[in-house]
Amino acid sequence: MKEKLLSMITENKKLASGIFSMKIQAQGLTVKARPGQFVILYCKDESRKLGRPLSICEIDHDKQELRIVYRVVGKGTEEFSKLNVGDQIPVLGPLGNGYDIHAEHVLLVAGGIGIPPMLELAKSISGEKTIVLGYRNNELFLKEDFERYGNVYIATDDGSAGIKGNVVDVIKYYGIDTDIICACGPTPMLRALANYTDEQDIEAKFSMEAHMACGIGVCLGCAIPIRDEQGFVYKRVCKDGPVFDSKEIMFDEM
Repeated sequence: MKEKLLSMITENKKLASGIFSMKIQAQGLTVKARPGQFVILYCKDESRKLGRPLSICEIDHDKQELRIVYRVVGKGTEEFSKLNVGDQIPVLGPLGNGYDIHAEHVLLVAGGIGIPPMLELAKSISGEKTIVLGYRNNELFLKEDFERYGNVYIATDDGSAGIKGNVVDVIKYYGIDTDIICACGPTPMLRALANYTDEQDIEAKFSMEAHMACGIGVCLGCAIPIRDEQGFVYKRVCKDGPVFDSKEIMFDEM
């Protein structure tokens, strides 16, 4: 069983409406951390016992820091947004299986709060990278960070930046070709992307989002249906994932 580590906050700033970037001193955690993994942060308010699972955005091995970019969606993340540099926060992790990608050309696709975990993956891949990001509007958080690592294309729900539509619309519009797709985002986005990759016979690895209670595989609250020889089984996003082969995921059962 992993133990919580009390970590010091070195940055906590607003990037866009409801979106914050936090950096934490994570001595011992950065050694094992990989792109696609996540950590669990815990509130000081004892009325909120359950931790908040948050994806790792960047890993700084030299400074032994982890960067977490999160959206304020409830009381827990609201508490995080009000923490200051120098405050300490309990952290559990790194958790999950992460990505291990070796290909000449990789297409990274992400939407909403699924965008942050793709940044460390973009940094770690040595091959050519194309990046497609989906936003609600023209608050394009992390766009400039991604532009350091590859060509970036944008989709927005309201058409205020890039192409009006979704990430699949962008891929089709520009005719983007690739050896493998790595993606993270809301389930409807991944479902549409899975249909596209099946049609085009493209290998894809998806980082799944799911509500988690324990984050360590005990409560089974984050289980999703995965194909096997007998039909399907339920696997845990926190323990068996969050990264799965897209062809294994049974989106029709979700």
